[in-house]
Amino acid sequence: MTSDAPESTGIATQLDTVAAATERLLEAAGKLTDADLVEPSLLPGWTRGHVLAHLSRNADSLVNLLLWARTGIETPQYASAYLREADIEAGAPRPLRDQLEDLAASAERWLALARVMPEDRWPTIVRNRQGGEIPATKVPWMRLLEVEIHHVDLALDYTPADWSEAFVSRLLPQSVADRAALAGPGFTVHATDTGYTGTTGPGATTITGPAASLAAWLIGRSKGEDLTGDLPDLTAWK
Repeated sequence: MTSDAPESTGIATQLDTVAAATERLLEAAGKLTDADLVEPSLLPGWTRGHVLAHLSRNADSLVNLLLWARTGIETPQYASAYLREADIEAGAPRPLRDQLEDLAASAERWLALARVMPEDRWPTIVRNRQGGEIPATKVPWMRLLEVEIHHVDLALDYTPADWSEAFVSRLLPQSVADRAALAGPGFTVHATDTGYTGTTGPGATTITGPAASLAAWLIGRSKGEDLTGDLPDLTAWK
């Protein structure tokens, strides 16, 4: 998923939001058992262990982007797509204790670096793993996306309905823009609770429902059972 939505809050506030979301995630993950980790997540082909391993390695990848912004030395988010996948596969089978320690430590490494980033380095342009050029000011939002969406993917009791209004108000238009950039069907979405309307391209179909439900469907986290309209099949985002 891209992260081209405009910055609407200060960096410090965004970092506090990520920290709070991470605490919720760690608390939920701490209630799992080793047996729970091998159960399927909401992502096809991934267990809960895969989700937790990915979240840890994602935090480290975003450390790379902050180091790039701070030093001016190009540091790719991931060394390669192959190594990204290999690290997730290698980390997935670990016992819960190891997963939690890794998740907490990697999250803290990223947050600590972000909190001491010199103000004048935040606008530095870096590249995400897809090759898109972005200012480092987008990195906190990138991390929040990972934490909030993959918390849902753990298939516990945290659902898109638990996402904050502020998170959904940014996620929904971004998800529409991401779908519009793909060679997929055109349609319009209308949020019945917030009034937001967006389109992915030419098409007669209008899909309506709560904003969080629309966002979850657009990123492949819901089949859209609580939405109305002729829903095309959409792939999930990892």
